[in-house]
Amino acid sequence: MTIKVVLGVSGGIAAYKACELLRRFTESGHDVTVVPTASALQFVGAPTWSALSGKPVATDVWTDVHAVPHVHIGQQAHVVVVAPATADLLARAAHGLADDLLTNTLLTARCPVVLAPAMHTEMWEHPATQANVATLRERGVVVIEPAVGRLTGADTGKGRLPEPAEIFELVRGLLDRGADAAQDLAGRKVVVSAGGTREYLDPVRFLGNRSSGLQGYALARAAASRGAHVTLVSANVTLPDPAGVNVVRVETTAQLREAVVAATATADAVVMAAAPADFRPTGVSEAKIKKADDGSAPAIELTQNPDILAEISHDRARDDAVIVGFAAETGDATGTVLDLGRAKLARKGCDLLVVNDVSGGAVFGSADNEAVVLAADGATVDVPRGSKTVLAHVIWDEVARRFVG
Repeated sequence: MTIKVVLGVSGGIAAYKACELLRRFTESGHDVTVVPTASALQFVGAPTWSALSGKPVATDVWTDVHAVPHVHIGQQAHVVVVAPATADLLARAAHGLADDLLTNTLLTARCPVVLAPAMHTEMWEHPATQANVATLRERGVVVIEPAVGRLTGADTGKGRLPEPAEIFELVRGLLDRGADAAQDLAGRKVVVSAGGTREYLDPVRFLGNRSSGLQGYALARAAASRGAHVTLVSANVTLPDPAGVNVVRVETTAQLREAVVAATATADAVVMAAAPADFRPTGVSEAKIKKADDGSAPAIELTQNPDILAEISHDRARDDAVIVGFAAETGDATGTVLDLGRAKLARKGCDLLVVNDVSGGAVFGSADNEAVVLAADGATVDVPRGSKTVLAHVIWDEVARRFVG
């Protein structure tokens, strides 16, 4: 089945970025109808949208009126995406106004609707805009949090349009889940950690691990697509920021612990997908450690790092929070991967533990994953090999089932 996408574009300077989003939809085989506002055409002209989509473009309800486009475009869509969505567009959508083709389309659509705001920080933070966003979210609209970065002119702050590739990934996740994809995390605050920490030996060398951060980033994207307010604590990851996610960057295990503990104070759920280093050097050389002339190697004394997962599980900031851990296991003489996973679940005190068999380096850096989700209540969910996004949604399914109230 060909997916019909409506790409709405409102009148902001970020309208040019929607061209990249359109290209990603069309190259994925989707049928895209671009519906710009009249103001949007001041930034990107109709010929550009027509050439990229292969379809005529209109902004008013009078063009081809015999085809009743103000009704049929929304009725026939599988998803409606507006990027950028200006403060004006959010206000008109929240109040049900229908003074052009795009706002008419929003009223007639019965499919998932995704709005990607872009505006100056002051406009985004204004109580009127925040009230409009809250109203739209209450109706089930996915309103992506703006990114933080360079805005028009010399201004910097929250209000930047997320990268088109990340908006595309969020929308693709919604489409994969189907038209009835639930916003079951709407209003929830969740924390996800991702990547691998580094413990420095000297200014240029460190102890680290192979964690790429791909699974943690997939978890953050999935939670955002389900309506959550997401804080992503990212340890040494080079991936682009997921759309609608607040990213906190750290390097060491101590920094990871500080950021996670701070964020969990008000979190409904915490998913510890990062791989913190178990040990750190007892001291860090202020200068680069030099090779010895006699070929001897320096002795490095290590001390154990704090166990972040055990700490936030046993000493919970909120009794009703759901805590999820990850266990990368290989199995050994003491037990199988699942034996070790069950022991770790009991020892850590978390509610869910996602167990990966990483024998031979499996999982690290791969787009796919397979796992077993163990629960403290005895439940077990086997997740066959598939994309890390699929596993992310299974994890959030299990988290959502355990929310109280």
